Amino acid sequence: MKLIIGNKAYSSWSLRGWLACKQSGLPFEEVVVPLYDADWDKRRQGDEFAPSSGKVPILWDGEAVVWDSLAIVEYLNDKTGGGKFWPTDPVARAMARSMAAEMHSGFASLRRKHGMNIRQVYPPSTPDPDVIVELGRIMELWAQARARFGGDGEFLFGAFGAVDIMFAPVVTRDRDLFAPRPRFAQSYMLAVLQHPFMQDWIAAAQEEDWVIEQFEKPASG
Repeated sequence: MKLIIGNKAYSSWSLRGWLACKQSGLPFEEVVVPLYDADWDKRRQGDEFAPSSGKVPILWDGEAVVWDSLAIVEYLNDKTGGGKFWPTDPVARAMARSMAAEMHSGFASLRRKHGMNIRQVYPPSTPDPDVIVELGRIMELWAQARARFGGDGEFLFGAFGAVDIMFAPVVTRDRDLFAPRPRFAQSYMLAVLQHPFMQDWIAAAQEEDWVIEQFEKPASG
């Protein structure tokens, strides 16, 4: 398999696709392409990017091509026999899939106003009211998952899985928000950030030379 991703410092969707590949346990080639550099428009018109209209991440597996992070999760879930990404209990699995889908399609204000920047931790700020509403919803989802299905594990449904992959970029943003944080949220965020996969990604992001100025400014608020 070959996974094409954008800058590790900034590309939240790439992080999700990469975490999914790591979680699968399958070997894959990783190709990092700098977003919005001088060759970006030309590069995204190439054959490897054509199926996704130039978006990353995009996963090639022989003749199969999968783009969109949640689609990559589901493809790898099928490829690995269904035991690495979702809870085995059907009630828990239903909730996990709903949460992953909500993260995938929602929280537009948080995405727009607080983009991911792995290399920076800004002083905590007071988010805009629309972001506060979305953060409250995220806290509600996390609390429900932990209370109902977290058990003795550190993650939302006990073991690290697809839902944690979908929320991982949010955890990196929330370092700059949520002050004070609910205790359960603090523990969960720390568990995600300390996961070996996340540690590998963060270390690689720190080593990148590419800088995109528009993503280096802290959000106002």
